[in-house]
Amino acid sequence: MDRWSAMCKRLQTAHHPSKVLGELNKASSILRDVFNDTFTGIHVDDEELYLQTKDYLQEIAPDKASIVKHYQSKELPLFEKYHIERQIKTSFGRTVSMPKGAYLIIEHTEALHVIDVNSGNRSNKAQSQEETALEVNMIAAAEIARQLRLRDMGGIIVVDFIDMQNADNRKQLYDFLKEEMSDDKAKHKILPPSKFGLIQITRQRVRPEVAIKTREENPNNENGEIEAPIVIIDKITDNVERILKDHNKVVLNAHPFVAAYLTKGFPSVRMKWFIEHKKWVKIIPRDAYTYLEYHFFDKEGNEVK
Repeated sequence: MDRWSAMCKRLQTAHHPSKVLGELNKASSILRDVFNDTFTGIHVDDEELYLQTKDYLQEIAPDKASIVKHYQSKELPLFEKYHIERQIKTSFGRTVSMPKGAYLIIEHTEALHVIDVNSGNRSNKAQSQEETALEVNMIAAAEIARQLRLRDMGGIIVVDFIDMQNADNRKQLYDFLKEEMSDDKAKHKILPPSKFGLIQITRQRVRPEVAIKTREENPNNENGEIEAPIVIIDKITDNVERILKDHNKVVLNAHPFVAAYLTKGFPSVRMKWFIEHKKWVKIIPRDAYTYLEYHFFDKEGNEVK
């Protein structure tokens, strides 16, 4: 209404030809749809877009206009500074890591999308396998709702959750997934879990699915591909968190480049592990290992999976 009123005022004094109202730019359109009181910062690396964004926020939420910042660093691109590139490569690959060692496998076929939920090789203190399954499934449900929006996946999506025998747990998972997807703007329908633990989702696709290539050329094999090397540190860190729950002494063998990245600098990645878990991880560089190969061993020299 304020924009309409402002346009009407401009009409009275406008010299023709001149623009009194224009369609919102992409950034302003996104803000119109998603902006709320939880936003604490908006960083823009293009000066013209920065001014447009600030002006738009001045119209819709004047008290929040000051959170728009013009990012001008010449050293690091904006996406590198705020680790967006890392998130893209972590979130858009075939395997999606989740907290507590769990992960998703997302496969695309001609007819549908298939998402497989895996608990991973993690120790857990839950009283039963059923509780473990429910815990992992709830984490997965929240991540799946996020992935569907991130990738704008449409059509038929079949999710293979970990089997649960308890009907109340299946209903709890179903209700939680519906709640997590309630703010999804795309039209969707979720069917209750089948006896095999499958949940079917139909979701409207409003634009082409976001497919970002995250795999890279394998330096050890001219014809092969590997997952993005930047993701390996996150995977090692997840494994460290899981393994240190049951082991006081752990040895990590890794390629010399990866070993150097983990041990150099202050505070190093290894030092951060020590601060968080109060346990020291010995790291041994291994020349024979391929670039992304690593293995954990206990104090007896037995490999820890």
